[in-house]
Amino acid sequence: MSTMEELPVARKCPFAPPEEYTATREEAPVHRVKIPDGKQAWTVSRHEDVRAVLNDPRFSADRLHPDFPTLVPGGNVIRRTEAERTMLAMDAPQHGPERKAVLGEFTVKRVAELKPRIQEIVDGLIDDILEADGPVDLVEKLALPVPSLVICEMLGVPYEDHDFFQENTKQLINRATNAEDRRAAFERVQAYMGELIAKKEADPGDDLISRQIAKRREDGTYDRAKLVSLAFLLLAAGHETTANMISLGTVAFLRNPEQLALIKADPAKTLTAVEELLRYFSIVDNATRMAKEDVEIGGVTIPAGDGVVVMTYAANWDPEVFEDSSAFDIERGARHHVAFGFGPHQCLGQNLARTELQIVFDTLFRRIPTLKLAKDVDDLPFKDDALIYGLYELPVTR
Repeated sequence: MSTMEELPVARKCPFAPPEEYTATREEAPVHRVKIPDGKQAWTVSRHEDVRAVLNDPRFSADRLHPDFPTLVPGGNVIRRTEAERTMLAMDAPQHGPERKAVLGEFTVKRVAELKPRIQEIVDGLIDDILEADGPVDLVEKLALPVPSLVICEMLGVPYEDHDFFQENTKQLINRATNAEDRRAAFERVQAYMGELIAKKEADPGDDLISRQIAKRREDGTYDRAKLVSLAFLLLAAGHETTANMISLGTVAFLRNPEQLALIKADPAKTLTAVEELLRYFSIVDNATRMAKEDVEIGGVTIPAGDGVVVMTYAANWDPEVFEDSSAFDIERGARHHVAFGFGPHQCLGQNLARTELQIVFDTLFRRIPTLKLAKDVDDLPFKDDALIYGLYELPVTR
């Protein structure tokens, strides 16, 4: 095995990190590589070091900085103006208030209140699957609709527009999308969200966007451009990641019937199974930061101004933390994974994602116990070209 020389590195196997990730973690855990814009950046691969970087305020998340590392060609073309900066691109002290303003919508208590509606959505979609003759595409019929319906209802976005969002999101996260098309997709969604928010300013509803408008007007912080960016972020993140985990998780269970038998026998184990799935697939390979000052990580000094790529996938397979990390083992207790990130920018919607995944897997395998793949795993179209890993389609039968 050889260490990484440049990023990105394509996944060669759906069920294991690239060999270069493993070699780099073991041989050069803090290591310089070439990134798509031609610059050099540091990769950080060990679990301990990844958490250290993500939790250290000396590493900036400010994507507006001209030296901030980008891992997609043309990624710089959609750097936003200050008014459009999302919380993902904010450092303290701006980040905390922005996150706090919307955090209440995603607490454990709030998500628990959504469970009956999520269950209703899942049951309705599985009803349709059971009525179908022959194989069905589980991505189209279940994996995408569940999180899309949930986040659209939460935000007050008409679900009939979901195809528009999914198509444009696909453009944004595909590594092969050129700069011009990436910019066009970004601007289309921004324009749509701007129009929707303008309507909600005049005619608010019972939804997250309307509540944010009212709350920010009341405290004098309302800025439409910022809310457009927030809504875009929540919509894209709220369906793309969970949809991919539903499809990949289904494949993992069907490939590992002994693990599937455990959750069928004891649905309480689905919670730990979800954590293991998140660790095992790590559908977002990495996160990016920039050093604001000289910082020592893993015995190496990263100079101020240098870009850093934290390799969350490599960290989630670190044998120092996860013994026999290549095994899919739902009883291992994988809660310390970094699939949702770590530190102040840890995924805002993680409680919602966990709940959606738990309900989907419990319901799917309870109601369709004979579910099986309609294609060999080697013939499935995995998203090797995307920034967020997953499946383009998943034909199943029963």
